[in-house]
Amino acid sequence: MTLADRQSVMAGLMIGLGACGFLALGGLPGAIIFAFGLVGVVLSGMLLYTGKAGVMDDIQALGKIWFWNVMGCIALGLLVVVIGGEMGARAQTVVDGRLAQGPWRSFIRAAGCGLIIDLSVWLFRSTKSLVPVLFGVPLFIVCGFYHSIADVVYLVAAWKWDNAILWYYPIIVIGNYVGCNVRRWLLPETNK
Repeated sequence: MTLADRQSVMAGLMIGLGACGFLALGGLPGAIIFAFGLVGVVLSGMLLYTGKAGVMDDIQALGKIWFWNVMGCIALGLLVVVIGGEMGARAQTVVDGRLAQGPWRSFIRAAGCGLIIDLSVWLFRSTKSLVPVLFGVPLFIVCGFYHSIADVVYLVAAWKWDNAILWYYPIIVIGNYVGCNVRRWLLPETNK
C-alpha cells in the first residue's frame, strides 16, 4: 500500500467513526459528534473522496481514494455488527429510509451533501478555521443528505442485503461527485 492508500483508509476510518457516533447518539447530538470525522481528515490532510472530488481531475486517483475510504468504513461497519445492539438497529432504520427515497431523491440528497462537504473543506483550506467543518457536517446530516463514504458504515452495520443497494450506492457516489463540483463549475478560479 502506498502512503496515499493508507491515508485514504485512515480517512475512511475517521468518517466511519463519525458515522458510528451518529448511530450511537442519533439526532442533532449525533450530527454534531459526526463532525469529529471530517475535522480529523482536514487537520491531518488525509485523503477523502468527498474532500477531493471537487479539486481533483485524475478520476483514476480519485477512484483509488474512494476505494480505500470504503475499505476503512467497511471495517467500522463490521465493528458495529460485532458489537450489536442499538447501533445496528439504528443502521437498519437509516438504510431503510435511504432506500425508500428512490433514485432521483437519493441523487439530489447526495449532491447536497457533496456541495456542503466541498464548501466546508474549501473554506477550511482558505481560512484554516474549523468553523465551516463544525457547522457543515451537522448541516448535511440534519438536512437529510447522504455521504457515500459514511453510508458504507450504515450499509454494512445494517447487515441485511437489499437489491436496491445496487442502484442506491452508485447513485450517491455520483451525486456526491456532482455536488462536490458545483463550486468548481461556478467559480473555477477558486479551484487552486
